[in-house]
Amino acid sequence: MTAHKPAHPATSRPRPVGSHRNSPEEPMPHARRRGAPPEEGEFVRALTRRQVDDRMGELDALYARTATCAPREPTYGGPSGQDRGTAFQRRLAEHARRPGFELLVAEAVGSSGAKALTACAYGFPVHRAGSWWRDLDGYLPQDLLDLAAVDGLFVVAGILVERRVRTQDQTRDWNLARRLQKRLLGGHTGVPAVTLVDGGDLESYRALLAWGWRPSPAGTWGTSRFAPRRLLVLR
Repeated sequence: MTAHKPAHPATSRPRPVGSHRNSPEEPMPHARRRGAPPEEGEFVRALTRRQVDDRMGELDALYARTATCAPREPTYGGPSGQDRGTAFQRRLAEHARRPGFELLVAEAVGSSGAKALTACAYGFPVHRAGSWWRDLDGYLPQDLLDLAAVDGLFVVAGILVERRVRTQDQTRDWNLARRLQKRLLGGHTGVPAVTLVDGGDLESYRALLAWGWRPSPAGTWGTSRFAPRRLLVLR
């Protein structure tokens, strides 16, 4: 699913893209406990901007597997998956240049010890008086505009997870999407998170509601019920 589903390393290691002040890096699970949910065996960590560039191909492949659930990405009508992938990579590269951009990945460790990318979530802070995200124009009610002018907001621009994560055990704390969004927002306590969902993507919309997101106070369709996307808020 794609959804904007609302760890400081040692000095010798690369600094993560984001500032996860209250979210220390999770330990690598050596083995799953008998009967433990499968999502608990997936290791969540932040990537640096350079690592995002280096792993763009893997992120693109993840997007291709989960595109039907991306909450933020518009529906591309291009003739091929390659075109959609190119658009995704371009958009992600643009987001990665924003101040405060953070991207988390989830990786599963196979029996051979190799890691496989299974999910990711990413976003960035915005401020009405400074760094702004034009896609929010026309969607924010006045109370959120006021907050954006003072304390800012955090945009969850994408949550890419497999369909099983969107449809199974949605309310469990160990649900992988819930783990990702909690970790992503861990360093932004008290700042509301916002995300935009394509108006026709009911599966993503319902999944995000199950993960704690709520429609904008101005209404399910933002400032207009004819708007192409829905604004969701996580406080």
